[in-house]
Amino acid sequence: MRRLMLIGGGIIVVAGLTFWIVTTKWLADGLDSAADGSNDYALVLGAKVKHGAIPSKALAYRLDAALQYAQKYPHVTLIVSGGQGPDEDATEASVMQTYLVEYGLSADRIIIEEKATTTYENIVYSLDLIHDEVSSLTIISSDYHLERAKILADRLDLEVDVVAAKTPKIIEAKVRFRERFALVKSFILGK
Repeated sequence: MRRLMLIGGGIIVVAGLTFWIVTTKWLADGLDSAADGSNDYALVLGAKVKHGAIPSKALAYRLDAALQYAQKYPHVTLIVSGGQGPDEDATEASVMQTYLVEYGLSADRIIIEEKATTTYENIVYSLDLIHDEVSSLTIISSDYHLERAKILADRLDLEVDVVAAKTPKIIEAKVRFRERFALVKSFILGK
């Protein structure tokens, strides 16, 4: 019995280490394929909206990265994507549009997608709004989130490059831990 427990414990330790090593590599791989302005559209993935329709710090970081990218590449149209959670006063997309316009981006450079509640839906619903035949897209999101977005885009036969927004230090450990499991789920289920 003791031997079986040791073997079982060893299997759990090896599985846990393998999970940690593989997902650590995936998180780092998300930063590959830095965007260079070659795509006409950049999808900004939504994040939490605080009471009063105020972007969370994570969302503000994503929007700041999007603004810098849009200023550098004035031909790029931004797609802001995100629905409204039960504890949010407005859709993530509407808050994102307001923020971008307040900081100087022309409203005619923004497409709004307000139904998505998952990263997979962000991509699918946003593609539905683009009238062009698009086979590649830039994705703007938090650094930890990019590999999962890339996995999902690949399942949709979509080539992507990325713009990484920093992650607020106060939530970094929590979101990176949670993202490890989301990566495995997306890798297995494709959603």
